[in-house]
Amino acid sequence: MALAGDSLVVIGENINTTRRIIGTSMNIVEEDGKYGYAYTDLDGTKRVLDITDIFPDDSPNLKSERIGHIGQAVRKQDLDFLRWAIMAQYTAGAHIIDLCVDELSVYPEERHEFMRWTVKTAQQIAPEPSYAIDSTDPETIQAGLEVYDKSLSRPAINSVSLEPGRDAIVDIAREESCILFANGSGVAGMPQSAQERVDNMVGCMEMMDRAGIPMDDRYLDPLVFPVGAGPQYGKDYLDAVKELRQRYPEVHIFGGLSNVSFGMPRRKLLNQAFITLAIINGCDAIMIDPIMNPPVEFIEFKYAAEVMTADDEYGLKYLKYVRGEAKKKKG
Repeated sequence: MALAGDSLVVIGENINTTRRIIGTSMNIVEEDGKYGYAYTDLDGTKRVLDITDIFPDDSPNLKSERIGHIGQAVRKQDLDFLRWAIMAQYTAGAHIIDLCVDELSVYPEERHEFMRWTVKTAQQIAPEPSYAIDSTDPETIQAGLEVYDKSLSRPAINSVSLEPGRDAIVDIAREESCILFANGSGVAGMPQSAQERVDNMVGCMEMMDRAGIPMDDRYLDPLVFPVGAGPQYGKDYLDAVKELRQRYPEVHIFGGLSNVSFGMPRRKLLNQAFITLAIINGCDAIMIDPIMNPPVEFIEFKYAAEVMTADDEYGLKYLKYVRGEAKKKKG
C-alpha cells in the first residue's frame, strides 16, 4: 500500500461541489445585507467566504435550504477558502483529496475549465497528496488529467462503474497510470442489496482485469446510502465489504462513509461507529470528512485490532507504528 504503508488510506471528501450547509448554519453570518460563510483558517485568521449571491434570504424556511459553499468557493476562485479547505484535510491525514466540480455547469466546456483550474490550484496549494478527479463524465476526467502534475503525486480517478458509458474511464486510467476507484452502481442503477453491490463490483473487477489495472491501484466502493432513507443500507454495505474482502484480499475497499449519517442528528457519532464497523469488515481505506472525524483514531484502531485478530503476528506493524509516533513526539 504505497500511499499509506501499513495504515489506512484516508480520502478527504470535502472539495466536492455537491456539498452543502443548511441555511441556518452557525457558520453563516450577515452584515449590511451581505451573507458569508465564516471560518477560521489554519493560522487562526477569521475569514468569510461571500455567499450573498446564492443565499436565499427571502426563503420562508431557511432550515430547509441548502447552500453550496464549496461550489461558491470554486466559482469565485476564493483561494483563501480553498487553501483552508484543502490544507485542513491534508494536515488531518488525508492521503488522497477528492475533487468534483460536476454540479457547477451543465455545459461540458465550462465544466472542463472548472476542473482544470481546480486541479492546478489544489496542487499549488498542497503538492504532496494525491488528488482524485471525480466526475461522471470521462471528458471532464481527461481535462483534469491534462493539467495534473504527475511529478508531484499520482492522480486517482473517481470512478468507473457498470453504468453505460463509464467503461471508457478504465482505458483512461490504464493509459494515464492512475489509481482507479470503482463504484457499485450497475447497468440498471443503484444497488438495492448487499448481493447487488457484490455482483456489480465483480463486474468492475472483470473490467479492470481485462484492462490490466494493477491490484494495488484498484479501490472498490460498494456504495454507502443514508440509514435515514433505508434501515438496511448500513448493513448492506458492511455485508458487501465483508464478502468482497474475502474474494479479493489484495484490492483496496472503501466508501463514502459519511453518507451513512446524512439527515440524522449527531452525525459524528454515527460516522464513528460506521467507520469502525467498516474497518472490522474489511475496509483498508476510508473516504470521510477528516475534520469531522479525525482519522488518527481509526488508524490506531486498525493497528490494534490486527494484533488482536492475529493479522499482525507478534504486533510487528503495531510496534513499528507506536515507536514511530513516539519518535515524532520527541523530534
